[in-house]
Amino acid sequence: MTRNNELRLLPWSGPDGKPCFLSTDDTNGYVSRLADNTEAIQLGLAAELLKHASEDLSKGEADPEELRALATDLTAALRDTLRVAESRGHRLPLPSPDAHGNDTEGPMLPAAAFG
Repeated sequence: MTRNNELRLLPWSGPDGKPCFLSTDDTNGYVSRLADNTEAIQLGLAAELLKHASEDLSKGEADPEELRALATDLTAALRDTLRVAESRGHRLPLPSPDAHGNDTEGPMLPAAAFG
């Protein structure tokens, strides 16, 4: 069962910084597709920024102003990534009532695997 009737958190904020939401059952509508594309761009930019930050920080020499700019960019990317994660998490299907039952289907790990 999915949560189709819930509002979708969009990957951008309103002019006053408050979250924006979409109410629709059409996951293929214009705003839904725009949000999907925006999320993909945000995640791609975050991955590129993380790679760039890792490379810069591994050099060991960084100007304080460059570090401040990097921290600002990483903060914005993390904020966007968390918003995407929250939005996608709310759109995951709900587990079926028997998903946590006593069935033995699926992989089983020995108790030793848990320490």
